Amino acid sequence: MARSSSGDSMVDRVVRILESFDPDTPALTVSELAARADLPLSTTSRLVEQLVGHGLLSRDADRRVRIGVRMWELAARASPTLGLREAAMPFLEDLHAVVGHHAQLGVLDGHEVLFLERLSAPGAVINLTKIAGRIPLHASSAGLVLLAHATPALQDAVLRRPLRSYTPRTISDPKQLRAVLAQVRQQGFVHCPGHIHTDAAGLAVPVRDRHGQVVAALSVVVPDDERALGRLPVLRAMARGIQQALTTAAPG
Repeated sequence: MARSSSGDSMVDRVVRILESFDPDTPALTVSELAARADLPLSTTSRLVEQLVGHGLLSRDADRRVRIGVRMWELAARASPTLGLREAAMPFLEDLHAVVGHHAQLGVLDGHEVLFLERLSAPGAVINLTKIAGRIPLHASSAGLVLLAHATPALQDAVLRRPLRSYTPRTISDPKQLRAVLAQVRQQGFVHCPGHIHTDAAGLAVPVRDRHGQVVAALSVVVPDDERALGRLPVLRAMARGIQQALTTAAPG
């Protein structure tokens, strides 16, 4: 496999280009891509043209580069979370109809929660979550649920890293975080008032598969007021519905 003078392969360089895009920057110039991927401009330009030719990237009217439809097609076809999202969507829609703000589904990916879906409404409380967006596990309600049921090795790894504070109420102390994770496992939910934004509260419960393993977190983001915890019964009911749907859909 062809390698550059720095030792990285062609695949390495392509991956660095693709990873340059994020939910906040869906379109980039070739120069911006080169800077983000830490590649020479000429190399970036050549690879972008090849990826555009295969439909993995595309150009908009301003010649900026975006992820192509072909990339979306391949990712959707291969995603191991596709069945989970399909099973969850009817319940996520019902949850959103009751809550009226934000309802979302997240899964564990490394040290972050990756959001597969988010349903919102006009005028809903502020929410930093985006579809295919990520938030550190310690900071959000969905992340805390997933971290609480993760392996001890992953929990230790997260606890050893700096814990970013979004607001004064974000859990940034490792000892406090460990205690909260134990509480989440015991009570089966987590309530995060003002952890990411002072006006919003996150509420999350685990979603389990037919074997009882936690495969996702179902959460809502609502105004941080005395009514926030009142959404817990419907949240739990929808999580049970998703588990039943996963059990019914499972082979055998």
